Amino acid sequence: MCAARPIWRWVRVPKPRWSFGMARLQMGRAFALAGDQVKAKSAYQDFMTLWKDADVDIPMLKQAGAEFAKLQ
Repeated sequence: MCAARPIWRWVRVPKPRWSFGMARLQMGRAFALAGDQVKAKSAYQDFMTLWKDADVDIPMLKQAGAEFAKLQ
């Protein structure tokens, strides 16, 4: 097995939207730090929608879910 294979061969991550999803996560974090809960919730929801088909065991996805839950 070649170690240079793309990670999406093993992890169900939507390839074309990966960077956009990460940007939404970072925007959610930035809005949360700035105190704008409405925009933070929206950005986190966008991230969760984009990553809904990804493996649930991805640590970053678990962390984002916990951060989003704190906003509720």
